[in-house]
Amino acid sequence: MSRPDDESQTDSAWREIVAHYGERARLGQDDVAPAAEAPRPSPYDDAVADAAAAEVEAAMRPWSEVADVDRFQPPAPPPVPLPRSWQRGLAWAGVFLAPLIGISLAIFDVYVASLVGWGLVAWFVGGFVYLIVTMSPTPREPWDDGSRV
Repeated sequence: MSRPDDESQTDSAWREIVAHYGERARLGQDDVAPAAEAPRPSPYDDAVADAAAAEVEAAMRPWSEVADVDRFQPPAPPPVPLPRSWQRGLAWAGVFLAPLIGISLAIFDVYVASLVGWGLVAWFVGGFVYLIVTMSPTPREPWDDGSRV
């Protein structure tokens, strides 16, 4: 974390850079080739430097001072839909809960009868197949392509 005096030094260094933005380097007599012309400042350089300085000053204002910023408040999310029937709830539990139980049994090295393992596999496959078979072939809305923002 920086100290306050470091921040003021940084701010002054940036202001110095912005103040001289767009200026051309001034060369001494020893650095200039004999046939070269002296650089002529153009009004464009001053305009660019002024615009850059204004942008930096605007960007350095704290956000609390910016009055025209609208605070986005997202709408409340809709409630989580509950399964329409106990069969559908059992199918969803099979899809998510059966693998979780199987992985937990394997991680904790719990011995179960092979019938229990095959039952978990059947629960998962049966739930998945049930959800696919009962899925609606048409979208909820006629023009709904499934994308949401």
